[in-house]
Amino acid sequence: MKKVKILGSGCPSCNQLADAVNAVIAAEGIAASVEKVEDIQQIMTYNVLSTPALVVDEKVLCKGRVPSYAEIKELLTAKPHGCCGNHGNKDQRSGSCC
Repeated sequence: MKKVKILGSGCPSCNQLADAVNAVIAAEGIAASVEKVEDIQQIMTYNVLSTPALVVDEKVLCKGRVPSYAEIKELLTAKPHGCCGNHGNKDQRSGSCC
């Protein structure tokens, strides 16, 4: 299950992003939990200066705007790749990520 966070002060754009994310999750049958984070101190821990921001599995994927339905769907359904998709395991011979 994906952990989704909407970062913002509760402004209209932040609420619009939350509604859009919830609509995509419901329509596409995505297994995800959604949390709204309105505390400025918590938001600052993500190094986000402009809201709303979309965080998926603790990674900031979009900030300062409300993405389209298609973009939200893509962000929520994208398969992990690189080190993140391989749980940070490194190739023992080369020392690089697998």
